[in-house]
Amino acid sequence: MSNDPQFIEKVRGVVGLYRNPPEAALVLCVDEETQVQALDRSQPVFPMRPGVPERQSHNYVRHGTTNLYAALDVASGKVIADMTERHRADEFRRFLNLINRSVADDLDINVIVDNSSTHKTPEIHRWLVRHPRFTLHFIPTYSSWMNLVER
Repeated sequence: MSNDPQFIEKVRGVVGLYRNPPEAALVLCVDEETQVQALDRSQPVFPMRPGVPERQSHNYVRHGTTNLYAALDVASGKVIADMTERHRADEFRRFLNLINRSVADDLDINVIVDNSSTHKTPEIHRWLVRHPRFTLHFIPTYSSWMNLVER
């Protein structure tokens, strides 16, 4: 259960964006999946035979980790995505730049995000001041169920 003192206002704001998006604006639901393991099986998948399901070895090789950023356009279903080696405000800012380049200049951009500390740093605040067409909307604390990207 969320203990966010602005729970009701934030829920109304986010649900309002989903249900009735503003004119001449794009609503993007943004989320990050951090520390995604890049794994590969140590052997190829065993050949299939009639009546036997696909089988594979239990061994795998680790190829490190990566971080995935994704922005879902709520109206069209289009996804803007990027993968990074690290998960910091600098990478989030670069992802916002990617969104900025990917969206037509005549549209305002409403970005629904969770309460990650990388979204609230002074670096991100300065970036938002320089890019007034962006508005961040934070879902309430402990309410990741509201984030459409996770579905």
